[in-house]
Amino acid sequence: MYAFPRFATGDPRHAVDLVRDNPFALIVSVAGGVPVATHAPVIIEDPASAATSFAGTTLLGHMARVNPQWRTLEAAPEILVVFSGPHGYVSPAMHGADPSVPTWNYAAVHLTGRAELITDPDGVLDVVERTVRTVEAPRTPEWRPSPESRRTFRGILQGVAAFRLHVRHEQSLFKLSQDQDDGLRGRVWDAFAAGADANPDLADLMSRVDPRGSDRR
Repeated sequence: MYAFPRFATGDPRHAVDLVRDNPFALIVSVAGGVPVATHAPVIIEDPASAATSFAGTTLLGHMARVNPQWRTLEAAPEILVVFSGPHGYVSPAMHGADPSVPTWNYAAVHLTGRAELITDPDGVLDVVERTVRTVEAPRTPEWRPSPESRRTFRGILQGVAAFRLHVRHEQSLFKLSQDQDDGLRGRVWDAFAAGADANPDLADLMSRVDPRGSDRR
């Protein structure tokens, strides 16, 4: 990913928050010189270790063993994991200015590193249960697996391939109209905050990354 300097956040915690809040990722590896990808949940193994950066952090992910991609992690363990945040089309109609051109606001984090397959059943179960706890935590009420559900988890482990990613490099891009003047950016924020083009998650991200124009409510 080319990370345009003008769309850097200035605060590495935004990248950590995006990964934590959007754990459904794209796992990209190479098989026989051809890139392959799978959409799957990937979580931060120890959130406290990634307070401000992913350097030295490990992630946990899993996919179905019927999916042959997991075997590529043995032969070519260097992989890319892509996390996407809120995004939305920015119409010139939002700008209230002429001339104007359309664009897209979005946020993404790319993490690369070495994948290590987790093969012991208890380790695979731990990945599955950690993933459930992570994605259930923001929910009210939070679902917790019963003993029966845990037995069901164990029963399907033979169909699950789990891995740990040792992160070596990170890139992030938060393209959120930072290159526009305060008035134009404020109008884009207004459009995403309410109305026909409402995208509250994107408006909230714009407010957190660059608050200009987001105090108009």
